[in-house]
Amino acid sequence: MQVGLSLMLDDAFRQTALPLFEAGVVDAIEYSFELGWARPRPSWADALLQHYGSAGRLWGHGVTFSPMSAESSEQHEQWLARVVQTCAGLELQGVSEHYGFMGSGGFDVGAPLPPPPLPEVAELGARTLGALATASGVAVGIENLALALSPQDVYAQPRLIAQVLDALDGYLVLDLHNLWCQAINFELDPLTLLERYPLHRARVVHVSGGSWSTRASTRFRRDTHDGQVPEPVLTLLPEALVRCPQLEAVILEQLGPSLADPALAQGYREDFTRVRELCG
Repeated sequence: MQVGLSLMLDDAFRQTALPLFEAGVVDAIEYSFELGWARPRPSWADALLQHYGSAGRLWGHGVTFSPMSAESSEQHEQWLARVVQTCAGLELQGVSEHYGFMGSGGFDVGAPLPPPPLPEVAELGARTLGALATASGVAVGIENLALALSPQDVYAQPRLIAQVLDALDGYLVLDLHNLWCQAINFELDPLTLLERYPLHRARVVHVSGGSWSTRASTRFRRDTHDGQVPEPVLTLLPEALVRCPQLEAVILEQLGPSLADPALAQGYREDFTRVRELCG
């Protein structure tokens, strides 16, 4: 089992993760390639991408494609064109995106939203993610969301993801913090929810932290990637490991700027060590 990190381009990430790389305990990295579109990649990041790519342990991840937007757009085409250029220079094991949509008709909400639980959604997802598979030249995966608008959204998501992955012969990126967010926010059993997903297709697991928000006296969990991994998420990890027979990598995620806080940087290294221990 590969245990790895989500690569950030910030100097805070470099300083925080350097001891882990020097110790030789980082088996794989996942790279959100849009980071390199917004700013030049530092030379140390290029070296890591080439090293892990040549070892067959580099995973690609997208954030802003919005695969289930109801209408295609020029932004979609431009995004795919950049993917072609990016993937030509990297040796990726797969490229994943998030279930859901981020905008439509020029409206951009900035984070993936759950689409209506309709059969047409699965057809749309299979079509747009099929275009991503063509552009990248590698297998395509889907990550489950943290956000749901109702229990119906929570229950529909595993079914629709399974339909899209069946159509693509794609893989599941199982984000345990996202799953826990939905379970906590709707007072559901996380293990029961876990078992609704097509776990036989899981190749990558994400482990991360987040934060709490309160709106109109209602407290809910958000996937903000800016804190330590909660203990209930770590408790879910062994349950996922025994249920995912095709699993290849477990990736720890945290946003680079948050690691400028020395306490969070130390907590990040402790989380990584704990994840490695749980993965055996």
